[in-house]
Amino acid sequence: MIAVLDTLVAVRRTAMDLLARREHGRVELTRKLRQRGAPPEMIEAALDRLTEEGLLSESRYLESFVSYRARSGYGPMRIREELSQRGLQRGDIDLALRECGIDWQEQLREVWQRKFAGQFPADARERAKQGRFLSYRGYSMDMIGRLLSGRVLDD
Repeated sequence: MIAVLDTLVAVRRTAMDLLARREHGRVELTRKLRQRGAPPEMIEAALDRLTEEGLLSESRYLESFVSYRARSGYGPMRIREELSQRGLQRGDIDLALRECGIDWQEQLREVWQRKFAGQFPADARERAKQGRFLSYRGYSMDMIGRLLSGRVLDD
């Protein structure tokens, strides 16, 4: 049964249901409410009120998203791109990535260890393969180069 979103109460209730499942950014929540047929003026009013009440928070959403994606093995470049695509401000994204407390070099080493069992590339082809994988995951070529040359391992 699809709810009709023709009142402010219905829009707010739907927004709160979505927020109860997980944190959302304002742009993402707006898009979901529009897809459900809510009028734009009601969406803005409902989201403004949720923000005032502290139920909708961009900073909480950023923190949650960065933490979740980092635990999944993704690096800062990939996370930054995904958040940009979700309509968040570049400055807010950079601040969230700086303040998350994640050691990205250590995270990279763990991802590499899981995928390649800690085996340094034996030749250029294998080095390119490992580099492509880690780059796709969102780590910078500088970080990858240091890892694959063995300059960051303290073991």
